[in-house]
Amino acid sequence: MRVIIAEDSVLLRGGMARLLEDAGIEIVAQVGDADALLAAVAEHDDVDLCLVDIRMPPTYSEEGMHAAIRIRAEHPDVAVLLLSQHVVGTYAAQLLGGGAAKVGYLLKDRVADIDEFLETLRRIADGGTAIDPEVVAQLLSRNTDNALDRLSPRETEVLAAMAEGLTNAGIAERLVITERAVEKHVRSIFTKLDLLPDPHDHRRVLAVLQYLRASSGRS
Repeated sequence: MRVIIAEDSVLLRGGMARLLEDAGIEIVAQVGDADALLAAVAEHDDVDLCLVDIRMPPTYSEEGMHAAIRIRAEHPDVAVLLLSQHVVGTYAAQLLGGGAAKVGYLLKDRVADIDEFLETLRRIADGGTAIDPEVVAQLLSRNTDNALDRLSPRETEVLAAMAEGLTNAGIAERLVITERAVEKHVRSIFTKLDLLPDPHDHRRVLAVLQYLRASSGRS
């Protein structure tokens, strides 16, 4: 895997680079702002993933998010994993709304769990998605959308796991239930959220977006 790291903190940037290199991942560029990130992606046309801090110079607001959206639009083969210090629901909704493939959003504390962090990087680079479980938990607790109120507690747990990017097998292992039970819960979620089969839509993503978007205005 070939990775670009965009993080304004020199200490954190260097630490992540060392961690990834020790895991056999090639770091093709390390940058400290969004403009340098976009230039690095344009220069390295074989990069697999960009690891991006949401808040970077000069305003430390949404530079990383805007750069990530642009990268996904102009370089769809490049995966993007955003890092944030705090939960901001708008970011998660925007990120998934751009196509919901090869994208992720983690809190920076998650980097401390090296094995989990590396597994998330590989999952996103392989075409999956990942949202930090704390982001999912906080958004679910804030959400008051009536459609989501139809879900049972177990269905809500399944939806949260879906948002983290887990497969049915992964959800079954986490919740200690069978895959058949997971499939039943997923079908029920689709029904309760009025998500009918459509060859052009990914209903798992749409289900997740339904509560992320409902929460983004109150984040």
